[in-house]
Amino acid sequence: MTITAILVLAAGTYAFRLAGPLLRARLAKAGGTAEVPPRVEELLSTAATVLLVALVATAALTDGGGFAGIALPAGVLTGGVLAWRRAPFVVVVVVAAAVAAGLRALGVP
Repeated sequence: MTITAILVLAAGTYAFRLAGPLLRARLAKAGGTAEVPPRVEELLSTAATVLLVALVATAALTDGGGFAGIALPAGVLTGGVLAWRRAPFVVVVVVAAAVAAGLRALGVP
C-alpha cells in the first residue's frame, strides 16, 4: 500500500471521527440541545463501516500493487468468520494465519 493511500485513509478516518463531536457542538449552538438526528448518526456509522471494509478489502486482496492470490484472502475470510462467531481474538489471529500459511505451504498462491 502506498503512502498516499495510507494518508488518504488516515485523513478520512480522522474526518469521520471528528464529524460526530463537531456536529453535536453545532447542533447544541443552533437549537440549545445536543441531540443528533438518528438518521445522521446512522449515516456516519455506515460511512465509517464502509471505510473500514474498504481498508480490509484493500489489505486482503492486494500485495505490492497486484492481486495477493488466494491464500491471503482465505486467511482474512477465516478470521472474519471466526470474529463474527465471537471467537477469542487470539484464536482468530492464530487460525487466520495458520490458514494462510497452510495454503501457501501447499503451493496455493
